[in-house]
Amino acid sequence: MEDLPEHPDFLWRNPEPRRHYDVVVVGGGGHGLATAYYLARNHGITNVAVLERGWLAGGNMARNTTIIRSNYLWEQSAGIYEHALRLWETLEEDLGYPLLFSQRGVLNLAHSLQDVREGVRRVHANRLSGVDAEWLEPEQVREVCPIISVSPDVRYPVLGATYQPRAGIAKHDYVAWGFARAADALGVDLIQHCEVTGIDVAGGRVVGLQTTRGPIGAGRVALCAAGHTSVLAAMVGLALPLSSHPLQALVSELLEPVHPTVVMSNAVHVYVSQAHKGELVMGAGIDAYNAYTQRGALHVIERQMSAALELFPVFARARVLRTWGGIVDVTPDASAIVGPTPVEGLFVNCGWGTGGFKATPGVGWCYAHTVATGEPHELNAPFRLDRFTTGSLIDEHGAAAVAH
Repeated sequence: MEDLPEHPDFLWRNPEPRRHYDVVVVGGGGHGLATAYYLARNHGITNVAVLERGWLAGGNMARNTTIIRSNYLWEQSAGIYEHALRLWETLEEDLGYPLLFSQRGVLNLAHSLQDVREGVRRVHANRLSGVDAEWLEPEQVREVCPIISVSPDVRYPVLGATYQPRAGIAKHDYVAWGFARAADALGVDLIQHCEVTGIDVAGGRVVGLQTTRGPIGAGRVALCAAGHTSVLAAMVGLALPLSSHPLQALVSELLEPVHPTVVMSNAVHVYVSQAHKGELVMGAGIDAYNAYTQRGALHVIERQMSAALELFPVFARARVLRTWGGIVDVTPDASAIVGPTPVEGLFVNCGWGTGGFKATPGVGWCYAHTVATGEPHELNAPFRLDRFTTGSLIDEHGAAAVAH
């Protein structure tokens, strides 16, 4: 496996919060850090604070399965995810920091005739949107990932798969540290252990925040708090169409390199990749109940391990090293909400479900444009909050893969 780089003791400052900022970003995960970086880099807005109630990137950014792809069904989704993927391809050079971005490809397996029809449809849709996509027959699937059984004599035979060669994985904490380091170098204040307890509004406009480290004035406020965004929005009486659920994942003990790509299956309900150090990374669906806990139910873990063994019997003796949970925010159409709110100067970026990590640079770029100019970027314009009243939904339940 690849050697991991040495890190200095400190990657960014830990300043005391100032009393006023032009922009305050609430949430110090990947999206919040990327937004702050692009506000400074693309728009010259450096009087910016990122407020994180815990430590930077200690929420979902540290609790995801690191998959990066852009093969979503609808052109609105493909647009913003493909923009993100193109940024991923040059992000190490842009940030001057190693991210261990590995374009090893993603397979979405088909196990029924309906899976095949949906997969072929998505391949055609991806190509029309300029996204690299291929349909593979079973023998071609085995060429990409030799440890998958393509025997017809199993409970879930592999009838084919969609394949995006440019997709892959990255090291999630390095991504967060790279954005944090670059934002800090441009003058952004990264304020850890600073929980927002209230949002101040005067005359229909946001004017500041109440925090555990004192009041902070703000010209504009950008919410990037994933599953807790609805809690923050409720502070100004704004009800968002979000449901927050625990989402669990696990890693195995360290293994020699055996799994060369990322494999996903809706029917068997699991996705599996192998991280740079050697552990197998597995995820599945969200826990069915609503909660803000970062721990989930054991039966979900049991089911996803059973599903993984359906596809990869070779892993039967691998031991689970650890499990964890994140908090995902899901919208009725399984697509994000990115844009202004009815409160002037207050913006939301939420509802990414399980797709937030892969979107990190793309949504940071577009959300920074929205916050800086007051108008949505063309790529996030379809994801406005008012689509739930206009009916212009972006139904990604299928292409969002196993977690929705």
